[in-house]
Amino acid sequence: MTGSYACETEPSRSMDMGNQHPSIRRLQEIQKEVKSLEQQVVGFSGLPNDKSYKNLERMLMKQLFEIDSVDTEGRGDVQQARKRAAQETERLLKELEQNASHPHRMEIQNIFQEAQSLVAEKVVPFYSGGPCEAEEFEEGIQDIILRLTHVKTGGKISLRKARYHTLARICAVQEIIEECTRRQPSLPLPEDAHPSVARINAVMCEVNKARGALISLLVGVSGDETFKHLSCVLSGLMADLDALDVCGRTDVRNYRREVVEDINKLLKYLDLEEEADAARAFDLGQNHSIMEIEKVLTRMREIKDELLQAPSPPELYLSSKTELQGLIGQLDQVSLERNPCIREARRRAVIAVQTLITHVDLKEALEKRKAFAGEEHPSHRAVWDILGHLSEILGEVLSFDGNRTDKNYIRLEELLTKQLLALDAVDPQGEERCKAARKQAVKLAQSILSYLDLKSDEWEY
Repeated sequence: MTGSYACETEPSRSMDMGNQHPSIRRLQEIQKEVKSLEQQVVGFSGLPNDKSYKNLERMLMKQLFEIDSVDTEGRGDVQQARKRAAQETERLLKELEQNASHPHRMEIQNIFQEAQSLVAEKVVPFYSGGPCEAEEFEEGIQDIILRLTHVKTGGKISLRKARYHTLARICAVQEIIEECTRRQPSLPLPEDAHPSVARINAVMCEVNKARGALISLLVGVSGDETFKHLSCVLSGLMADLDALDVCGRTDVRNYRREVVEDINKLLKYLDLEEEADAARAFDLGQNHSIMEIEKVLTRMREIKDELLQAPSPPELYLSSKTELQGLIGQLDQVSLERNPCIREARRRAVIAVQTLITHVDLKEALEKRKAFAGEEHPSHRAVWDILGHLSEILGEVLSFDGNRTDKNYIRLEELLTKQLLALDAVDPQGEERCKAARKQAVKLAQSILSYLDLKSDEWEY
């Protein structure tokens, strides 16, 4: 019965399609073309002046003009279909514009421009015969990389992609410079040692020039070279080295091998962006290291809930701390894959686990203090009273899950500030033990405040 129904409905559905108004069929064709561009728009990570932006904009505008040119013949169904098609196309045009001009996209570009200036000032002159200021460059580039990892993406594909591509280029430059300063090829052998030595020396000079050209290309400070041409140059140098006869001379063969290794290291950077797109390396949600970090965080949250909800938490203190220390060990084993975003994700996870350990330590110390019956300095007692308040606030901070506009964030921030002021008002009266306790309490309050900021800054890998 069901099969007979299907046989009857399929031809009638095809007939309905065939009987559609020509204008509706045309609009459906246009919508199909627009739909084929959607993924490119959603993942667009460039800027408004990029060639790819202008191409996408032009294609969408063309479809919009096509939609406008469809004759509705006064029919309501065609008018509605045309309106829907126009709205969808306009939505993609707006999303394209928003991706290219998003404030965080502009932030990424501004930081990248700082990297360009740094390379132009500290690195490019070296490959033109000037001095190399490696230490200043390293400090500057580390700061740039750190700031890039802190750019918020909100899970937006275009921002993740832009951040990843920018980091990939800058980290590649950093790696090239580090490799260059850490290990240079062997000193050129005397040219009369072997007929092939002169050619290896010449190739090594060309490789150094190519290294400078590659660095300039990666950060876009030179318009005279292209990745394709540089690839041809390096491949040609490799072929020249392969053709050399170095039989019977181990020293010459080793010298050639070092130069070949240098070329191979440079070649791997030439397809940097294409490889990233192919592997979706910017989408770290599927990255093995990130999944390991998330696994640790999930277990950490389970331990936190057990501690905060347990009727008798002291019984869990020892086992909880032991397991939390084990989680720190697991995070230490996570591969960073030379990816700053993974490094930042691990850093945040370590801070989260360590904060929970601090909470357990503080609770444990407060439990032990209950048994204290001796006399003590009033200032020292005041510090312990404040530590009791900090313990309660830390429990709330551990459970906090919001942003900096939340009323609860503002309340917690005010409570922590109030405790800091209370500690500032404690007069140790020369009591060394009290001074040390107050200093530790201030440090704890500040670390809780920092952790609250970390939890609420909406950072995503």
